[in-house]
Amino acid sequence: MKQIFILLTICLTGLATMVDAADKIQVSLIVKGDHVVTMEKGNLIEDGAVAIQGAKIVAIGTAAEILSDYHADTILSGDGKILMPGLVNGHTHTSMTLMRGLADDLKLMEWLTQHIFPMEGKYVDPEFIRLGSSLACYEMIKSGTTTFVDMYFYPDTIAQVVDECGLRAIISAPMIDFPSPGFKGWDDSYQAGVDYVKRWKGKHERITPALAPHAPYTVAPNHLKQAAETARELGVPISIHVAEDSSETKTIGERYGKTPVTHVKDLGYFDVPEQVIAAHVVYPTAEEIKEMVGKPFGPIHNPTSNLKLAAGISPVTEMMKAGVHVGLGTDGAASNNDLDMWGEIHLAALIHKTATGDPTAMPAYDAVSLATDSGARAIGKGQEVGSLEVGKWADMIQLDVSTLEMQPLYNVMSHLAYAVNGSDVVTTIVHGQILMKDREVQTIKAEPLKEKIIQKVNEMKAALKETKEE
Repeated sequence: MKQIFILLTICLTGLATMVDAADKIQVSLIVKGDHVVTMEKGNLIEDGAVAIQGAKIVAIGTAAEILSDYHADTILSGDGKILMPGLVNGHTHTSMTLMRGLADDLKLMEWLTQHIFPMEGKYVDPEFIRLGSSLACYEMIKSGTTTFVDMYFYPDTIAQVVDECGLRAIISAPMIDFPSPGFKGWDDSYQAGVDYVKRWKGKHERITPALAPHAPYTVAPNHLKQAAETARELGVPISIHVAEDSSETKTIGERYGKTPVTHVKDLGYFDVPEQVIAAHVVYPTAEEIKEMVGKPFGPIHNPTSNLKLAAGISPVTEMMKAGVHVGLGTDGAASNNDLDMWGEIHLAALIHKTATGDPTAMPAYDAVSLATDSGARAIGKGQEVGSLEVGKWADMIQLDVSTLEMQPLYNVMSHLAYAVNGSDVVTTIVHGQILMKDREVQTIKAEPLKEKIIQKVNEMKAALKETKEE
């Protein structure tokens, strides 16, 4: 009799659960968090949750509200976790992960012309790109970056890797006036960039193709203008280095009698409707900052790279106060030497206090904003990512703050700006797909990739040794 009663109880409980679920809206995933940082008007929800259907966010609220209205077969616990938008890396060169530590402690032009450009000419090929960009994607997934802007060779290969790993990216085709991997100069690199954009534009929800004239000091004015006009015609963004250090400012001043920012502005770079993503912008004038406001021109702050190369400190606080949407980037691993955006958030929060002599100059919220909502706007994706809002892509991360070293937690935003790092990220979701769960990347197999990278780098080391001995 007792067994019959137990079976009856189980059946009735199951029936009640089915009826209860039937009254709710079925979604594909529910993600919870003890602290939900939406980055939407500074909204913070304690004991919150996000409902996801397919690739989009359909509801945000307290966990009680979401669970009363929605049902999902997969629910990610939020115990001891911060749930927030995935980070936006506004400027990097993914495949340069294979050059991590290759040439350090040098000035920018020496670093580029004597080490990086020659190395690229010798070793960069599709295999190099696939391995390097796969390593970069793994590193970004592990540390909570969900969207990135890339500028490197063989963009089709990079796009294929991004398609496979599940991240979101603006992938730009580099164009430059002198020989580069696979190209003789401007004409063929420009045409290859245009062809690449035409192959990928509108073909993939997570991949946006872009053009990438390298910089004002490596691309002639008529070619820069050609790239801007083509971007307008094709309706795609531009990624470019602008005003990266004092030597660039001096060179452009001597050649054209202008600053780098005014130089590109006069060539149409404040009027590309799909956004100009301008890496570095360390030396804009006060007048140029005013002219950026309301323009599709997004400066990307790269604090680690700029400090390491002694390039200077971008006037980010002045740009933000003026109303310019500023983003944050790691630059490539050859000049950083990692792709962990939390390090950039920490630095951005600190260096501008010292640079301005004002400890209130870069509050924790503003520093986090550079890598989320402001960063998304800077790359032209503010309507799609950067905050947790209904209708946006379901790109989000969970951080574990339950550990002893994360105690006590008085202020969530303070923790994000000053305490956490990439190893605290436990879940990474892009486009509604779980790319990392319980710190295990789901879309890239680590050990086989590591073996291939070690083999490739050993080959490069041997070749470099032979070159030095000749």
